[in-house]
Amino acid sequence: MKGLCTLAALAVLAVIPPASATSGATSDNKSAASFHRFTFAGLKTPELPLAQFAGRAMLVVNTASRCGFTGQYAGLQALHERYEARGLTVIGVPSNDFGNQEPGTAADIAGFCESVFGVSFPMAGKTVVRGANRHPFYAAAAQALGEAQAPRWNFHKYVVARDGRLIAAFPSHVAPDDPRLIAAIERALSVPPGT
Repeated sequence: MKGLCTLAALAVLAVIPPASATSGATSDNKSAASFHRFTFAGLKTPELPLAQFAGRAMLVVNTASRCGFTGQYAGLQALHERYEARGLTVIGVPSNDFGNQEPGTAADIAGFCESVFGVSFPMAGKTVVRGANRHPFYAAAAQALGEAQAPRWNFHKYVVARDGRLIAAFPSHVAPDDPRLIAAIERALSVPPGT
């Protein structure tokens, strides 16, 4: 299964424009509505409103428990621990959209994330992140950065600045400790809060 995930992700990367694969797609549209306005179902709570993180930067990542990239949970937890006090919230968004690699229940997902990777950052409930029925956050992200920057596999990353603007997207193969992602997080944290 791991090999299938990695091969599929590599095949998908071939269709992503080289600039996004290298540095992440970015947007500086200050008139865009705040991405803090969206609400996900929660993994352990009924709802996960992003409004509770207004004034904070966010790293929103669609996740899966049975993927070759699942090990990135450890790096996401490390980012959470490193940057939480400075104003970053990492948000995991489990999705079964790619290769049925997140088939479990909310309890299964929470148990796996906590026991295997010590995940303590907020987690949404299982969410559709692609296609016509995708969550409004993901539809708005595709509109803001273009469909080419929509998730094409598990562990696609969106960086949202403190003011709620979506400022960058990174494909699955960009690890949580990648200098390009770290630079985008630092940039998101440097934006003054407010819309």
